[in-house]
Formats: sequence, C-alpha cells, structure tokens
Amino acid sequence: MTRDTDVRHVDATTAIEVACDALVAAGSDPHPARLQAEHLVEAELRGHPSHGLRRLPILVGRIRAGLLDPNAEPTFAWGASAALSVDGNLGFGPVVAYRTIDELLRRVAQTGVAVAALRRTHHLGMLAPYVERLGGRGCIGLALSSTEGLVHPWGGAGPLLGTNPLGASVPARDGGIVLDMSTGAVSAGKILDYAERGLPLPEGWAVDADGHPTTDADAATRGSISPFGGGKGYALGLTLGAIVGALTGTAYGPKVRGTLDASHIVTKGDVFVAIDVEAFGQPADSPELAAYLDLIRASGADGGAVDVPGDRARRARRSAEESGFDVTEDVWSTIVGLASEAGIGVKAGHRP
Repeated sequence: MTRDTDVRHVDATTAIEVACDALVAAGSDPHPARLQAEHLVEAELRGHPSHGLRRLPILVGRIRAGLLDPNAEPTFAWGASAALSVDGNLGFGPVVAYRTIDELLRRVAQTGVAVAALRRTHHLGMLAPYVERLGGRGCIGLALSSTEGLVHPWGGAGPLLGTNPLGASVPARDGGIVLDMSTGAVSAGKILDYAERGLPLPEGWAVDADGHPTTDADAATRGSISPFGGGKGYALGLTLGAIVGALTGTAYGPKVRGTLDASHIVTKGDVFVAIDVEAFGQPADSPELAAYLDLIRASGADGGAVDVPGDRARRARRSAEESGFDVTEDVWSTIVGLASEAGIGVKAGHRP
C-alpha cells in the first residue's frame, strides 16, 4: 500500500509531456493526446488528484482493449435550433467536450440558449474547466455527467446511484462563480486516492459492503459512497442522473460503465448548457454580482475570509503553477513506464 510520504514532486510542463507521451505510445495522435494530458494535469494543479494523472493508466488500458478510440472525431446533429446531439464515437472526453463547447458557443450567439447531449464519450474529468470556458465567453455554463453506480440511496443499501457531478459557472469580474461538485459525499477517485496513500477517510464519506459507515478506504472501495447532505443530496444526484439519461438515452446507475475500468464499453452520458447572459439584456461581466461575491468573501467570522465556489481552486492552481505538485510514486512510475514502452525518450524519469 502506498503511504502519503511516497510521492514524487513534479512540475506541470513535465507532467503534461510524460502523460502525452504515454497516450501517444498507446496509439493516440499527438494533438488529442496533449489535450487529454493537459486536462488531467489541470486537475492536479487545482488540487484534485482524484481526477488527475491516476486516471491515465485506465485510459491507456481502454485504448489497448479497443474500447477507446483516441483519434475519434465527434459527430454533431442539431435536432432543433438549440438542441445538439453529440456522438463522441468513443473518443477522449475532453477532446469531445471542448469541440462540443465550441459548437454551442457558435450557436448560442443566435439562439441565446443552447444545450448539448453527449453519448459514447469517455470520462470528462473535472467539469470546472469546461464551464469556465463558457463563462469566459459571457455565458452561464452548466455541465452534468452520469457515472457508475457508486452511491447508496438515502435509507437504502448498495451502489445504485452515480456520483453524478454538477458543474456551473456564472460570469462576473475576477472569475465569478465556478462550481464543480459531486452529489456523492466524495468522488470515487478520491476514495481510491486515499486508499493508495493509506489514509483514513473522514467520517460520513462511505459505507462498507454491509452498509456500515467506515473510515477504512480499502473497505469503502468494496462498499459504496454516501450521498452528500443526506436525503437532499440523494434527491439531487438521482434527479441530475435522470436528466442526463433522459436527454442522452444513456444508462442509469448500476448499468453505467466505462470510466473506472478497462473492460466495459462506455455507457454514461453528459450534458452541457450555454446561456448567453446578454441575450437576456444583462451585462456579461456583472459588476453587481462581483460586488456581492466580494461581500460574501469579507463576511468571515473574526475577520476571516470566506470562499465562493472557484476561489480555492484558483489559489491552488496559482501555487502549483509556481512550485509544482505531488503525485504518488506508484502513479508516476506507472505513467513514466507507459511513456517509455514505445521507445519514446522520456525526459522526466528523474526527480525534477
């Protein structure tokens, strides 16, 4: 078992190069490999290793199994003026997602609101960068995604719901609001990250296979994640998953597959919504919202600061860009090994 001290400190440029090399070695063209690698490293920079480099070996395994086409081009079909159906053709999640967002931005200038429903698209990773791109173009952005059955129903037993995350951005000066949250108490990736580091889980994150609350990360991997906020989090997660399934025609709960293994075809779905703020007669860079968020930030007890959604990730990113970030030694060595398999000259097999 990997302990928390067994880590490698790396910089973003090196991490992107090694991750890109590993994907190219598996059969990806350089451009989609770099986009996927950059998105994984972006999660590391923002302090979310559960959606970072530890996901890369699964992607390589899926490419090798013929379940992921790293060079696939998505297919777009407008079913109505503002309704876009996207077949990812089994491509990388970020590649399909950013192409979809570009399509939405072109259309939302005409329609004011545009919605995309994605299927046969691999794991999107962090949702924040996608909705930030929409926010940067003056749009309220929403992102929904279904995941494997990992969460137990409130009052029930067994992993019958996905963690079904929600991303949202509301543009304003200085970044506005950027929300990226799971409707489980925690992501599956974070449970695995704690298990790899040999760390105990906080109370309330998970139950074991018998449905008993546990702080043992290994036991939690064989059990299920708890919904955040009790019954309310359960209801929200169930509803978001239902919206995704209804719009994409993809699977629900235990029938969702393909983001945590290298053996099942991907059956999850994703939804993006772009809302042009100016189409409603409002400024895209609201000074009133910015002032309100500053009021929230200044409201801490005893003079302390309060974060609004997106603040912590922005701070983490600035710090990690300057000083690098830690990756567990086993994850790093696995990635370096994958990059070396096709004889690519990996420059990062040493400690930076």
